[in-house]
Amino acid sequence: MKSFDQIQSLAAERKGGESSLQTLLGTAPSNAVVASLTDDRILSAMAERIFSAGFVWRVIRQKWPGFEEAFLGFEPKALLFQPEEFWQDLASDKRIVRNAQKIKAVRENAVLVDRVSTEHNGFGRFLADWPKDDQIGLLAYLNKNGSRMGGATGQYFLRWIGWDGFILSKDMVAALIQAGLEIADAPTSKKDVQQIQQVLNRWAEETGLSYTHMSRVLAMSSGDNYDAETIRNRGSGGDD
Repeated sequence: MKSFDQIQSLAAERKGGESSLQTLLGTAPSNAVVASLTDDRILSAMAERIFSAGFVWRVIRQKWPGFEEAFLGFEPKALLFQPEEFWQDLASDKRIVRNAQKIKAVRENAVLVDRVSTEHNGFGRFLADWPKDDQIGLLAYLNKNGSRMGGATGQYFLRWIGWDGFILSKDMVAALIQAGLEIADAPTSKKDVQQIQQVLNRWAEETGLSYTHMSRVLAMSSGDNYDAETIRNRGSGGDD
């Protein structure tokens, strides 16, 4: 396989030099910060990623203050205390995107966040304590125990709250294949995601880079070569 230095050099060339590339990577995330997140912010981030899936993200972002009001600030205990009528009324609440299945997912994830928080002295602490070299294990946990938290939704949730991880965007996967990793164009099998985790773990040891930064460098080394302003406006650091 190509070395990560070769991949980073290609990304830098495409983005106008190493200094320009570095400005697009952003600050390296700290899982210690994730540990301090309150349960309501965790559930809010889960909900935002769930409602954004398959929808225009900008619209969800603009409507989010209404979501916060409708879902009682996403306080898990407050939501779990609500009667059935509360959840039924949300299906016709104009402050939010009225999707019954996604509303149900918020309710089910409130159960998860509350339970795990009680067991680990905070859901954020639970996430922060999960090893960075086992993101695929954490994603599997969220998929199994959460509601609508599988696939890209789980990956973007972790990125949105600042957990140091990767996003398997089309461009990142293409870069891995170009680097010599034998995986599917849309890697979902256990074998493929394990290979991805293993190569990223090796590169993390060799380079000292965060998984977030490696993910962004890979994505910016392949696919459409968006300029820096476009990448910043998209708000994902070039990962999608």
